[in-house]
Amino acid sequence: MKLDFLNTFEFFTGVPDSQLRPLCDYLMQKYCISDKHVIAANEGNAVALAAGYHLATGKVPVVYMQNSGIGNVVNPVASLMNDKVYAIPCVFIVGWRGEPGVHDEPQHIYQGEVTIKLLEDMDIQTFVISKETTEEEVQAQLEKWQPRLAAGKQVAFVVKKGALQFDGKVQYKNKNDMTREDILRHIVAVTGEDPIVSTTGKASRELFEIREANGQGHGYDFLTVGSMGHSSSIALGIALQKKDKKVWIIDGDGAVLMHMGSMAVLGANAPKNVVHIVINNGAHETVGGMPTVAQELDFVQMAKACGYKKAVSVNSWGDLDDQLYYAKTANELFLIEVKCSIGAREDLGRPTTTARENKEGFMKQLAL
Repeated sequence: MKLDFLNTFEFFTGVPDSQLRPLCDYLMQKYCISDKHVIAANEGNAVALAAGYHLATGKVPVVYMQNSGIGNVVNPVASLMNDKVYAIPCVFIVGWRGEPGVHDEPQHIYQGEVTIKLLEDMDIQTFVISKETTEEEVQAQLEKWQPRLAAGKQVAFVVKKGALQFDGKVQYKNKNDMTREDILRHIVAVTGEDPIVSTTGKASRELFEIREANGQGHGYDFLTVGSMGHSSSIALGIALQKKDKKVWIIDGDGAVLMHMGSMAVLGANAPKNVVHIVINNGAHETVGGMPTVAQELDFVQMAKACGYKKAVSVNSWGDLDDQLYYAKTANELFLIEVKCSIGAREDLGRPTTTARENKEGFMKQLAL
């Protein structure tokens, strides 16, 4: 189905999703990043932006997200948007990962099962868009929802895989030369048997394949396949209990932005056995490459302000290796930002072990 029904609306905000790639590309081509389209740090942030838009204009905003982001919107939907509070109308467009009966990655299975229920429990009426849904059906549903929106309630289009279409081509790139997979190879060459907690998306997939290619086990790595933005907190929880081990975090710029308060908590606790590596390509690459605001941020100064004892930014292999070897023996909380290009191998695979097998192997190795 094409996206002409969006012409009804004038403001869009959200977090990119691969299932909604046609929508994201459409918005980037039509509005780029502007006062009509804002890519948020997390889905709750998007809901609050949408509320501000409505307060300023009286019009209905659109918030887009993957269904994994529903958890981030529960608080602002229930305590801000709901008609028993401020009655702020909103149209949600939700990518349905883990749809029952459709094969997907483990982190999406349960979320997919409860997606409709979660939305409806928050009094958000839903309409499912599939490949068979017509433009006329969507327009008719919008008309049906008008009294509900006028009453300050929220509604949601839940989008099945392959349901949306956009013929435009949007290319996402930056000026950096270092590839993420090669950056990970350099990290693995230094970390040895130290535990690594890696963020969701392609970073964990590449780390898994690097271990396979090296003939190494996977017990050294906790692959955070879901819960975007929480890898550094998982690592802090480990580091506080395993002070004899150097704990490495492999993070992404989009993940750090999603729950940036975790940096302040890390800095306040100042574990001496943690190295926080932020691979910054300024993009939500795993879900298509749409930009984050991270290219404009100074992660080094942010980390220092949060209490990290040392923080550096690198954009060359020599500097990366120098800082990795320093971090290996350092006795302080240390952040390394690595400037990275956008892109990954076409044939990049996925972990062949289950999430539970990964957890059990990691815990076994951690106990040694």
